[in-house]
Amino acid sequence: MPSRIVIIFNPAAGTRRRRRLDAALDLLRGVGLRPEVLETARPGDAMLLAGESAGHGGTIVAAGGDGTIAEVAAGIRGSDAALGVLPLGTANVFALELGIPLAPKEAAVVLAMGRTIRFRPGIARRDGAAERPFVQMVGAGLDAAVVRDLPPRLKRMLGKGAYVLQTLREIGRNGFAALKVVADGVERSATSVVVTKGRLYAGRFVIAPDADARGDEFRVVALRQCVRLDALRHAAALPLGLLPGLREIRVFAARHVRIEGAGGPLQADGDAAGILPVEIAPSPTTIRIVVP
Repeated sequence: MPSRIVIIFNPAAGTRRRRRLDAALDLLRGVGLRPEVLETARPGDAMLLAGESAGHGGTIVAAGGDGTIAEVAAGIRGSDAALGVLPLGTANVFALELGIPLAPKEAAVVLAMGRTIRFRPGIARRDGAAERPFVQMVGAGLDAAVVRDLPPRLKRMLGKGAYVLQTLREIGRNGFAALKVVADGVERSATSVVVTKGRLYAGRFVIAPDADARGDEFRVVALRQCVRLDALRHAAALPLGLLPGLREIRVFAARHVRIEGAGGPLQADGDAAGILPVEIAPSPTTIRIVVP
């Protein structure tokens, strides 16, 4: 059982997430823990609060989605604090990847037990910008355009359904610009790219069947979409588990990836992350993560 738990939570996330947080807090307090809750006010606060808390050790919990988890992971790098996950996001891909329960009380049991593993995040570096750690994936092309243009209000109203609607919108107006992908020195072309540590995408959908989130390598999923029909077929194949087997899809391992593409959009762990080009590599340091 951890000696100290700090939970970092975004109060603007809505009343439903607050109720889920309260359920987890009830469980933790019921087993004798006294978690401290720190609330964010703006993007970047989770990383700052995690960094301030990490020097005192214990478990620093990201109560939110993959973007919040990535911020907290960035904040605790270089410390002995452990990263805990209380999945309150829309897709919760990283929690699913590591087998962390989505039910708040069950996730709180995992936090209370405190078993940890070593995990190596990825690092995305853009020209002239600070490096950005990520825990699950970086994407360029269609999925990055969806994340960039998704109205926050629509996401709050429809949850995962908002991504489906926005994807259809983007397919209708996307020009499918060419991207250059250089992976471990080998150059390839694509129109959309996902560089992922894990198997899953947008929830429980498998895009990289042989990936291992606990390993050091990435899987690069390169898609070629020449016309709207290609993108519609890929969108339909994703929930059926058929996407990795399509002939226009290439999935391969790499440790160092560069993506170039005329200032196209970029997403990291489901949040807008600026524009291309980007260099992607494993973090030089690992962090501890609480797992079942």
